Amino acid sequence: MVGTMAGVMSSTVVSVALPAIGERFHLGQGDVQWVNTLFMLAMTVSMLITPWLLRRLGYRQTYVLMMWLLMSGGILGGLAQHFGVILFARLLEGVAAGVIQPIPAIIVMRAFEPHEQGRASGVFGMAVVLAPALGPSLGGLLIEWLDWRAIFWMVVPFCAVAIWLAYRLIPSTGPGGIVPDRTVMRMDWMGLLLLTLGVLCLMSCIVVLRRHSPASSIIILGAACMLLGTFMWQQLRVHRQGGAPLISLSLFANGPYALGSFVAFVYGFALYGSTYVLAVFMQTGLKLPASQVGIVLLPAGLVLALSIGLAGAMMDKISANRLIFSGQLLMAISFALMVFIDIGAPLQILVFLALAGRLGMGLVAPALNVSAMSGIGKTRIPDAASAINFSRLLGGAIGMFSLGVALDGSGEQIYALGSQAALRFNSAFLLLAGLCFAGFIAALRLPSIRERQHGTVK
Repeated sequence: MVGTMAGVMSSTVVSVALPAIGERFHLGQGDVQWVNTLFMLAMTVSMLITPWLLRRLGYRQTYVLMMWLLMSGGILGGLAQHFGVILFARLLEGVAAGVIQPIPAIIVMRAFEPHEQGRASGVFGMAVVLAPALGPSLGGLLIEWLDWRAIFWMVVPFCAVAIWLAYRLIPSTGPGGIVPDRTVMRMDWMGLLLLTLGVLCLMSCIVVLRRHSPASSIIILGAACMLLGTFMWQQLRVHRQGGAPLISLSLFANGPYALGSFVAFVYGFALYGSTYVLAVFMQTGLKLPASQVGIVLLPAGLVLALSIGLAGAMMDKISANRLIFSGQLLMAISFALMVFIDIGAPLQILVFLALAGRLGMGLVAPALNVSAMSGIGKTRIPDAASAINFSRLLGGAIGMFSLGVALDGSGEQIYALGSQAALRFNSAFLLLAGLCFAGFIAALRLPSIRERQHGTVK
């Protein structure tokens, strides 16, 4: 939990420092957004190697190695004198955070009985979400008291404590109690390369469409489709040959798991995308200092943490699928209402709507993995956890990047107030609302765990 808090904090706290980083290196919003985008992309792709690392190195060695990598990224970013060094530091942090992400879900599904899994997910989620809840507030204060570099140093003490705890508490074995085997089948590096290039092309076509011609964007989109299609074909071939594919596509033949993966994609898009949009809106639209932005976002973060714990406890009495579609609907409504907020409107309205949206996210978080994976065999849980977390973080990466490009003022460092700026923010909020409503429709079709236990789900 401590290590995951460090990784999650790295993913969100930098948002409050983007204007300061852009000013230091003379970059526009669209360019400085790569600080977040590269982190999210690295975290999304590296997550897929977690099952392979656990079988090869075991829980403890994998965890400790990633904590050292995360700490190194934080130190390097704090000392950086060039923007390229910051990007490299974020790449290191993203790889470490991505590998760690699926491990908690594996532990919850294997170490706790079915009737304990909801509560365990809630307690874990409540603690972990405190990191992004407190991170922007502490980060904003550090930026004003010290410098933007201080936000990179925030992860160092968390990593140090996590490494110490790892040697005391985490077993050296791999999943299922197996002895780590360094001769385990080779990593599918070709699949990893195809997937990375495909996602990069997908993101690049968004930039080209925003800044250049539609024809160029269509060409890059075609390249993305070709790369991702080749990746899927290559994964099926690896599976037929008895290898270990990065993503076991056969998992998606399970209807509830496929629906849960789509909801996870929407959830990631909304969580990370809205965090970025709200931070940028308050700093560049409302002209609030970084420290005040963190304070304004703090109540919403605390509500998210508390609602995750509450939802986890409620899963013993309320079906997980009901929590999921209720949360998605609340998220859609809150984002849709933000469109009607004028730049001169009271700040309390924005805070209230952010609270409502975070409450919805809290209802979804602990129920999603349990609901989607309840019909998956125990031997496939590590692969299923990795794939569904990949869907969530892929949504987060695409969400932060696409919204960052949409809000980019053609290279301007700070948005100009006026109708054009308002239109950009309203478009972002409408996109978030529409996707959350699509997630609500998908969640309506998720079966309850009780239905699966009685064998009524086909």
